[in-house]
Amino acid sequence: MSRVLLFDVDGTLISAGGAGRRAVERALAHHFGPRVSPRPVGLSGMRLDGMTDRFIVRLVMEALELPFDEAACDRVLESYVDYLEAEIHGPGYAVLPGVEELLASLEARGAVLGLCTGNVARGAHIKLRRGGLDRFFGFGEEDVNGFAHDGEARERIVEAALRRASARLGRPLAASEALVIGDTPRDVAAARALGVPVLAVATGRFSEDELARSGADRVLPSLAGPGVADLLLGPGSP
Repeated sequence: MSRVLLFDVDGTLISAGGAGRRAVERALAHHFGPRVSPRPVGLSGMRLDGMTDRFIVRLVMEALELPFDEAACDRVLESYVDYLEAEIHGPGYAVLPGVEELLASLEARGAVLGLCTGNVARGAHIKLRRGGLDRFFGFGEEDVNGFAHDGEARERIVEAALRRASARLGRPLAASEALVIGDTPRDVAAARALGVPVLAVATGRFSEDELARSGADRVLPSLAGPGVADLLLGPGSP
């Protein structure tokens, strides 16, 4: 069996150029305009890297003293992905270095590719589709993914991805048979909490030193380079 590779999205595969932040701001203004308008909604000062979409909405609503419950969060997230459809075509979007070539190589070698992301499923699909990367990942319940709907805590997302990988393989998947690839200390902490090895890439806001100190098993400056596929697949891979 090839190793199960679980990729984060933002800062690991793509840079959305602030599209997610803009879409959240528009969604909050849509639902809470009269209460939000006297104050700037701006999220730029908040360090949200590695947080799940649900947790981001909770934090922002609490910071703005807006009434939070699960139903309100669901409504904001539904509007968020509608706005994201437009915002993702704004300036600054980029597929990160080496990503497309790496995914094509891994797919050709039979690797099991999945997502382990704090995005809601539709949001992840919108972001990856913009760069043509959605073709490497399935988005059905039978696919090997963990999304924001699996829980606010990132550990629950890793747990869900492992559970779906086990179902796909028809047997329990050992944590050591998977690898999480992410760009934040939160990616690292969530993977380590489940005993999953983690490779961190310094293509987001965190440096190689910061990611190494967070406990990543291996840190790379990016996913570019001819040896990265071998590194991800591990020894003995085809």
